Amino acid sequence: MLDRYMIPVFKPPLRGLAKALDKLNINADQVSVCGIIIGMVSVAMVATGHFYLALLCLLLNRLADGIDGELARLQNATDAGGFLDITLDFIFYGMFPVGFALFSPADNALMAAVLVASFVGTGASFLAFSSMAQRYNIEHPDFDYKGFYYLDGLAEGTETILCFVLMCLLPGYFTVIALVFALLCILTTTNRVVFGYRTLKAESQ
Repeated sequence: MLDRYMIPVFKPPLRGLAKALDKLNINADQVSVCGIIIGMVSVAMVATGHFYLALLCLLLNRLADGIDGELARLQNATDAGGFLDITLDFIFYGMFPVGFALFSPADNALMAAVLVASFVGTGASFLAFSSMAQRYNIEHPDFDYKGFYYLDGLAEGTETILCFVLMCLLPGYFTVIALVFALLCILTTTNRVVFGYRTLKAESQ
């Protein structure tokens, strides 16, 4: 919901950082791999109760995710790089709530499982429609810089980052934050399934 507004704001500074890395002969895939390593450190910090360090690593992970896309466009984006980027993103999104489950299994494990399950819905509907959209050459004008069709919704990247930030700042409220965001993910999945089905049915007729 917020990505279409936030991404254009962050693109210019991210492009500047990408240009600096390009001059150092650092490629997008290297940034993606560094990002997931930092992301896994963030999960470990959550699991051990170091929430402010987890927040720092979370923000660095998301910074890397923004830079690698800009760097890829400077260096001629490849399908392999796009595959690596989106795969590592989903791995990080799925692992972050697990950190809270490991920190306090009795209190957090159930809602962490519910949240990860809701991510499966948003991710599956997102990727399934994107693959079909390419077949029918369906484009989204608000995200024409993406390497694939970007199916937006209530719970997108920006909302997910805000959710994770709140979890780090208010770890005692993890279950409440996770429940609210899981509900948003379920609404997003429902919308995407209905929209995707109707759109593809119309295209195939």
